Amino acid sequence: MTKHPENQAAWLNASKSALEVGPAPYTHPGPDQLVIRNAAIGINPIDWLKQSLGEGILPHIRYPTIFGEDIAGTVVATGEGVTRFHVGDRVFAVAGLIPSNNTPEGAFQLYTIAREWLTCPLPASISFEQGCALPLALIVAGLGLFGKEYLGLDLPTVPARPKDEIRPGAIIIAGGASAVGGTAVQLASQAGYEVISTSSPKNFDLVKSLGAAQVVDYHSPTITDDLRQAVQGRELVGAFSLGDGTADYLADVLNSHEGPVNNFIARAEGKHDVPEEGDVVVKFILISPQVIGPDTPLRPIFEDYLPKALDGQFVPRPTPEVVGKGLDQIQNAMDVLRKGVSAKKIVVQL
Repeated sequence: MTKHPENQAAWLNASKSALEVGPAPYTHPGPDQLVIRNAAIGINPIDWLKQSLGEGILPHIRYPTIFGEDIAGTVVATGEGVTRFHVGDRVFAVAGLIPSNNTPEGAFQLYTIAREWLTCPLPASISFEQGCALPLALIVAGLGLFGKEYLGLDLPTVPARPKDEIRPGAIIIAGGASAVGGTAVQLASQAGYEVISTSSPKNFDLVKSLGAAQVVDYHSPTITDDLRQAVQGRELVGAFSLGDGTADYLADVLNSHEGPVNNFIARAEGKHDVPEEGDVVVKFILISPQVIGPDTPLRPIFEDYLPKALDGQFVPRPTPEVVGKGLDQIQNAMDVLRKGVSAKKIVVQL
């Protein structure tokens, strides 16, 4: 019998204490699964939120657990039925712990089980650190934009779908400098929509480089009027919300739009006061077990679009900021993110 590698993980316990690095089981891949030796791990706000809030968020998670959502590394084993990948391939993948509650699928370990349909080849031109900025952002942005229960937009294409020059469909995407927002801007723009986004002025050029036609200062006291003017005369296909209070002004824009409009806001995160029975629907983007299953609406993005788009058309953003190397640095990375960053992806190398 082949000896398997020794695995280690940074474990999250119920006590809300710091992550504890220690041994973890090595899990062999099942059908349609791969084992990835992680080279870089991305950190997300949900990581420190779960640690600080405990049972107050994601109460279905069993402790001790191996948290984390974003991985990039090298394939070391493949399960039955895997045809797109081979041992030695450079990849990035979604770590499915949150919806699956299955610790072998957590990111904060040396070896993670990944699902073939939520794994993507990583070109040599893109580093592991850049690649691990993408997985969760792609899940949230892709589901909110293209899921039939959300905005249900047309999928992006390679080359990018041309915009309707006569009456382009427009979408408002908040927070275009963030990982999720910037990914959503690229996906929607390359699907043929005119993107209006928001950010701080220092990030306007970045967000425009990702495909936004216009960017509005999200600190502006006239942001609602600014966005109304930006989408005037266009078909408004909906909005994508990130940040406290964002859905409130987006709802005002949708409600007052003169012209064809889809009164729907896909909400990635952030508190709001939009009435549940009002004219505008605000729906939280829920990462359920079905979302990471084989019939996920995100499968075409990982299997068909991204492998071609990453050859220069789609650019991993935001820029990674490596805060350390080793599992024992993940806690520090979570603390750094908790203090706040702008247009950066906090990353740990392994």
